[in-house]
Amino acid sequence: MERTETCSRRVLLAGMTMGAMAAPILGSGAARAADGTEAVAQKLEALRVAIVDGDAKALDALTHPQLSYGHSSGRKIETRPQFIASLAGKTNYKSLTFSEPWFQIVGDTATVRHVWDGADILPNGETGRSYIAVMQVWLKDGDWRLLARQSCPLKPA
Repeated sequence: MERTETCSRRVLLAGMTMGAMAAPILGSGAARAADGTEAVAQKLEALRVAIVDGDAKALDALTHPQLSYGHSSGRKIETRPQFIASLAGKTNYKSLTFSEPWFQIVGDTATVRHVWDGADILPNGETGRSYIAVMQVWLKDGDWRLLARQSCPLKPA
């Protein structure tokens, strides 16, 4: 339990600190377009929609062949085929939002942080909640594709 609280506090503090540093990145539309942030933001939204829809074709197009997709338990890491298979053709979420996005682009690599807030559909048909802090790494390899993702539990504000 202590580890989760520490992780959550660190993520929140990092987010607040990084928010101040990211302000220029999130500034004008022209600056966002010039550095690629807008393109990455569009890919992030496309990924969210593909996850909700269970769209295997879109998930494949949005992810890098060497994808490493880490879950908030820290004990489950999926490859691209495993990640896609876990979502393909299924409705896993009643709703899913990605809030508090933060972007940093260095060359052909983008770091994206956000809060994941999902109303999960559980195997028994009930609804659960996933509320996690997420960090993603996107690689521009022709187009922006998700290379890595890791999350940790986050206590609701």
